[in-house]
Amino acid sequence: MKLNELKPAEGATHKTKRLGRGRGSGLGKTSGRGHGGQGSRSGSKTRAWFEGGQMPIQRRVPKRGFVNIFRVEYQIVNVGQLERLPESITEITPEILFENGLVGKRKLPVKLLGEGTVGRAFKIQVEKCSGKARELVEAAGGSVESAA
Repeated sequence: MKLNELKPAEGATHKTKRLGRGRGSGLGKTSGRGHGGQGSRSGSKTRAWFEGGQMPIQRRVPKRGFVNIFRVEYQIVNVGQLERLPESITEITPEILFENGLVGKRKLPVKLLGEGTVGRAFKIQVEKCSGKARELVEAAGGSVESAA
């Protein structure tokens, strides 16, 4: 193989359209732009969502719903997951949950829910806790401190 023998693969290249070169070419007279209208003019470009001056769909369709900008997103931890922690851990904070892989983000607040069972006593500090989770932890001899 030599540099002067290199060619593109079969079917990879196409002949360019030669516009306005007579009727016989198939692209004479109007050069494939049709008869008049916005697209036939030189320099014509329209945005993909432009509807020719008709009221655009994103303005025709009514807006619905409500987005609460003050919404707080909590990371969920169930009491049953606490059994996965090593035996040496008795005090649980969001930092410890993050280090042991029970929550994914260090900054987001943690909420403790009551799915599963608790076999040992924990002293837990979280931002929020459900009533059932608090009952389960306290029944096992532990305590829960929560901000709310």
